[in-house]
Amino acid sequence: QESMHAYAANVYTTVIEELMKGKQRKFIAVEQEFFRLWWDMVATDKQKQQVHQLLQEGRLEFVIGGQVMHDEAVTLIDDQILQLTEGHGFLYETFGFRPQFSWHVDPFGASATTPTLFALAGFNAHLISRIDYDLKADMQKNKKLQFVWQGSPSLSERQEIFTHVMDQYSYCTPSQLPFSNRSGFFWNGFATFPDPPKDGVYPNMSLPVTDANLHLYAQTMVANIKERAAWFRTGDVLWPWGCDKQFFNASVQYSNMDLLVDYINKHSGEFGVTVQYATVSDYFQAVYSRNLTWETRDSQDFLPYSTEPFQAWTGFYTSRSTLKGIARRASSLLYAGESFFTQYVRKHPEGSICKCKALKQLQSLRWAVSEVQHHDGITGTESPKVKDMYMNNLMYGMFNVKKLMASIIFDINHAKKNGEVYSVYTKDSGKPDVDQYVVVYNPLAWNITTFVTVSVSSEAVSVYDELGRSVPAQVQSSVESQSTYDLYILATISGLSYRKYSIKPLNGKQSAFIGRSIKYKRRDLTRADQQSQQLFPVVNNCYQIVFDQNTNLMHSITERETNQTVQFTQEFLEYHVNGDTMKGPISDNYLFAPNASAVPVSKAVGLEVMSGSLMTEIRQYFYSNVTSQDYIYAVYTRLYSVPEGYDGKLLCHRIEQEYSVGPLELNREAVLRASTNLNTRQLLYTDNNGYQMQKRPFKVYVNNTVARNYYPMVQTAYIEDDTTRLMLLAERAHGVSSQGNGQVEVMLHRRLWNNLQWDLNNNLTLNDSSVVRPVIWLILGTKAVTNTLYRTSGLALEHRPVVMFGALSGDKPKLPRQLQQNSVRDSPVTVPPNLHLQTLSIPGWKYSSNHAEQVRSIHMGKQKQGDADFSRVLLRIRHLYEVGEDPVLSQPVMVDLKSLLKGLGSVTTVEERSLTGTWDVNTLERWKWKTAQYPGKRFFNSTVASEDYIVTVHPKEIRTFFVYFQVQ
Repeated sequence: QESMHAYAANVYTTVIEELMKGKQRKFIAVEQEFFRLWWDMVATDKQKQQVHQLLQEGRLEFVIGGQVMHDEAVTLIDDQILQLTEGHGFLYETFGFRPQFSWHVDPFGASATTPTLFALAGFNAHLISRIDYDLKADMQKNKKLQFVWQGSPSLSERQEIFTHVMDQYSYCTPSQLPFSNRSGFFWNGFATFPDPPKDGVYPNMSLPVTDANLHLYAQTMVANIKERAAWFRTGDVLWPWGCDKQFFNASVQYSNMDLLVDYINKHSGEFGVTVQYATVSDYFQAVYSRNLTWETRDSQDFLPYSTEPFQAWTGFYTSRSTLKGIARRASSLLYAGESFFTQYVRKHPEGSICKCKALKQLQSLRWAVSEVQHHDGITGTESPKVKDMYMNNLMYGMFNVKKLMASIIFDINHAKKNGEVYSVYTKDSGKPDVDQYVVVYNPLAWNITTFVTVSVSSEAVSVYDELGRSVPAQVQSSVESQSTYDLYILATISGLSYRKYSIKPLNGKQSAFIGRSIKYKRRDLTRADQQSQQLFPVVNNCYQIVFDQNTNLMHSITERETNQTVQFTQEFLEYHVNGDTMKGPISDNYLFAPNASAVPVSKAVGLEVMSGSLMTEIRQYFYSNVTSQDYIYAVYTRLYSVPEGYDGKLLCHRIEQEYSVGPLELNREAVLRASTNLNTRQLLYTDNNGYQMQKRPFKVYVNNTVARNYYPMVQTAYIEDDTTRLMLLAERAHGVSSQGNGQVEVMLHRRLWNNLQWDLNNNLTLNDSSVVRPVIWLILGTKAVTNTLYRTSGLALEHRPVVMFGALSGDKPKLPRQLQQNSVRDSPVTVPPNLHLQTLSIPGWKYSSNHAEQVRSIHMGKQKQGDADFSRVLLRIRHLYEVGEDPVLSQPVMVDLKSLLKGLGSVTTVEERSLTGTWDVNTLERWKWKTAQYPGKRFFNSTVASEDYIVTVHPKEIRTFFVYFQVQ
């Protein structure tokens, strides 16, 4: 909002005005969040008309076209797709415009998922800038900054994309002038916050172009162009004119630029250069038409990213862990809310909920989840007040979607007759009274068996399902408070369905199991006798975890099926970092610069074991010494036992750990290090955006080796030896590293302060005194077993069931018949375990999916006003496995869409679309760039056989459809 006021609104207002004054002038724009705020709140009808005209003339061009320029390291693929779809839907609905080029100039490192996403969205070329400084220098010298990137090993050449890496000058115009001590090329100066200056004089306005200096200015520009030309294979040089927060006074920019452009072209014989205003599309078109043969790059990414020897940008993988966690919870609630609402609209056409209002509630969360994917959002690299804005928008959107879900339940169950009240909240937002309903929705398209946790005020409770049958449950004293109890309910729920459980005060025999506590003496680690171990086991059907009473630490884990035992210890350590720029490299929101190796933090460990029939919880508390009052760290490890007759495969193989970390001391970075006796050769695997895995061999550098071996874990990381694999699954992003053989460490929290002037000016010192509560699931087993488990488990952690509470008022009502029908015998939506129903939503777009028709209606000014379109359902299906990863799960899958969605009604039409929905795949022809592999230059055409509604989904594919149903 402040940026809109200080400069962003002026960028659009003045650029549009200037473009209209000169046919040669052009401009590119990326982020739709700013543009939409301008379009909705600032733009006049005349300006809107001009935007339409400029887009048609190709002089204004939207590149990427998402809501934001998303971060690539710590974002989940689902959220990248969401924010891209959100922006693309607006552009197509409003202008019939579809971006075909990327401009990913600012994310800190580049993921291999991004080229695949942009290819699937119909892009012809991809552009990045921030990659390792030493790698860039090498590529630049050898003219290898351009290549065809096959970002996905399984989709390889089908979804490859031409990629351009910007040279060392990156995306800003170099501002040094050899003939003046004033800056050049930035004639509008720098934006001022919070208000633009009254007199229009901005700080640092560059030296104006005059007759006297025109030749010198032109020489400076040409010299830089020629320097860059030497780094590329064609004679076309992309010269970015602008930088952060520029063009807010476009008239002074363009009038100076025009003089230079005209002068150079008049003297092109002398300079050996011609220049023209261009869009990204013009540039790539020029390179494409040269018809060269390009090298291919495989699926290796460009992470981590360093800008100089002591500047590894690996701190932001963990910065503002709370924001990272909330952003993911919001994303997963949105995912649940979308499918819940879609089913409601399809199955209850007579329902009493206002669909337009419901769509607005969903849109508030779509927008909030989209904007936080920004490369200065979920990364934690914003100032505290901007972080608070992201948080407020997320919380507001979550509140709306929870309210919507509760009102849908209420409406479906005609609850008014029964005096029920529903609200949605998580276990930590207050405790409901006993004698209540819990409605649990499973947002995944698989049948799940899992535990949901509810706070209750007494141990004496029983749990029943819709038919009055007793449900296995366990109750025990809460970790979080003395006065409440945690009730774990074993829920078995079909795909995209909900169950209703009633929790009643104890009446007789059918009670929940009670977890009993044993507290062990606090152990002094400095005094622990290394010789004498006092081991005790905690066991379920899949694992035996052994603890050593001598230290109160974990000792080993045995995978029971193969009887394989792995030595396994965990400890918390802290990296001490410097905050004084006079004393050396600093850590900040972006950078991680440890002084030395990490230091163990606790000298004493307390232990409590809560054991019950369904679950054992091991609570470890870490103290700085034996007499400390308060712990800084805690680990709660849960091992589940599933009764006969339940499918407990995923639950049994899950060692769930929840951590409590903080508040930290200043300039400390907290890690949890797991050490095993696996001979891993220090090789780590981490994921790109929850989509694909990357191999991370440990690399030794002259400087900063610790920080440069940190990688982002968005959802998954693992280490392995020849037979056994240890997997970590996360519900928020963290930095991870393997700093020793058999080790994996996860950075959980950071608290920093430094005196770098830039950081101080922007309040980027990360003095984060919060306590964070991340969750990680561990899976240990053979490669074959972990392969079948980790994709489904990662999604089960990401999309845990949504719990809604309904309190009963008055007499016990009879259960409405409809509810029993609904949740027990309804036809659920389920896909096989190697597929994921990635999206099931009603976007509400009003555009026509026939392109000619859409363009015509915009041209005639007949865009549909009025209500959103509730008849179009957006469906995405993703194959979770790579080619050859698993003998069974890596096979292609045939899906009958009609049968898959029969619970929603009778499917009449299916249209296969590009990733963000704006292209019919049958008309999408992406540029095919020549490679040694494929010397023929041809257009790419997607093949689709959705005749008779049957689709074959191949490994790693993400297929997008518009589905229409028979009107009820």
